[in-house]
Amino acid sequence: MHFAFICIDKADSGEIRKSTRPAHVDYLEKHRPQILVAGPMLAEDGETPTGSLLILDLADLTAAKTFADGDPYTQAGLFESVTITPWRQVFP
Repeated sequence: MHFAFICIDKADSGEIRKSTRPAHVDYLEKHRPQILVAGPMLAEDGETPTGSLLILDLADLTAAKTFADGDPYTQAGLFESVTITPWRQVFP
């Protein structure tokens, strides 16, 4: 089943994101087979990260929550909120 993760950064958390990014990328590499898409959401300037959007193929909601809880960004307290929702691909 596919799940969308919409993660919103806390205000003024750029240093947390920057310092935790290598561990976050390593974590994603370990889950590469399940990742359909992943990347930062950006401010209007097209440069400043404001959160993360990921879509993964996982067994169930429990597995999705386990994935989110294990993310170094989550563990470092980067996110103000994390929304996990089942998602169905229609296009392409």
